[in-house]
Amino acid sequence: MSLLKKVNIYRRGLMKGITKNIGDSKLITNGEQINKEEIKRILITRPNHRLGNQLLITPLIQELTATFPNAKIDLFLKGGVGNILFENFAQVDQKINLPKKHFKELGKYIGGWFRLKKYKYDIVINVAKNSSSGRLSTKLANAKYKFFGLDESEFTHKFENLNHIAKFPVYSFRESISHLGIVPNLSTVPSLKMMLSKDEIAKGKIELDKLKEKNAKTIALFTFATGAKCYSKEWWSTFYKELKSTLPDYNIIEVLPVENVSQLNFSIPHYYSKDVREICGFFANCDVFIGADSGIMHLATASGVPTLGLFSVTAPDTYQPYGNHSKGINTNKTSNAEIIQDAKQILEM
Repeated sequence: MSLLKKVNIYRRGLMKGITKNIGDSKLITNGEQINKEEIKRILITRPNHRLGNQLLITPLIQELTATFPNAKIDLFLKGGVGNILFENFAQVDQKINLPKKHFKELGKYIGGWFRLKKYKYDIVINVAKNSSSGRLSTKLANAKYKFFGLDESEFTHKFENLNHIAKFPVYSFRESISHLGIVPNLSTVPSLKMMLSKDEIAKGKIELDKLKEKNAKTIALFTFATGAKCYSKEWWSTFYKELKSTLPDYNIIEVLPVENVSQLNFSIPHYYSKDVREICGFFANCDVFIGADSGIMHLATASGVPTLGLFSVTAPDTYQPYGNHSKGINTNKTSNAEIIQDAKQILEM
């Protein structure tokens, strides 16, 4: 194990020890109520650099926009991908970005934490209730109301799919404001969303049309994922052959990861871009996406394409795509034929 990894493990342990008692999971309001019209500035804190984890806060952003339409929303993030993901969200204002590699950019890292004190907020919301840096940033921010994240036991009976990493912050927010005199929205939790422009979608169509072999609907495959989540070349080869045999009249295109590798050995039409907005625009023109649990899977969901997420080591109920006929599939319990049948039903709608 490298010295840097050892230092990171020590740092995480230290942070957990420092922050374990920060924030009370119980919401005690003493009868206090919020005037919705007075909420002008909100901070969401999610200092994690991963593409998927940042996309997973878009349902909360949509919920806040619907609840407080006159409020500006700031984001406390990590890395630079948030500048790209949230650029077309009208109510998102400041993005306070910690550097991805804080030991290499220690000055910027410390400066990011100090920026938290620069603004005054009406509400600050910690997205991941067990995140040490999320709890600490919520504690440090200047805000009248601080939502650290409630304990599930306080509202288990009210909502479904509480384990889902995108839905739980919305449910926690709804429960919190219900104690502050605001009737919460009880509709379905918003899906992940990228605010693509018409030009971005049109560009995606042009790129897709270059690769289509038939005047037919398109199945997008993403064969990569990190670590144990990545299915083998053998698995993908077998799956593709069954998919092609069962659905011969559709286009099947592989979308490549930034690493520019292919579990299908580049044997079928493929699309490559390093720009996540371009990739999302491409997905927006496809008809179904099939891929393992990954940030790109969440990007596909955020494009609006029906997404079939493949899970073998991670929990579908926590990370699965939802909305727009999307679903998570446990491949330990589901055959290739069943997955293909799910895709077929979507394509025939």
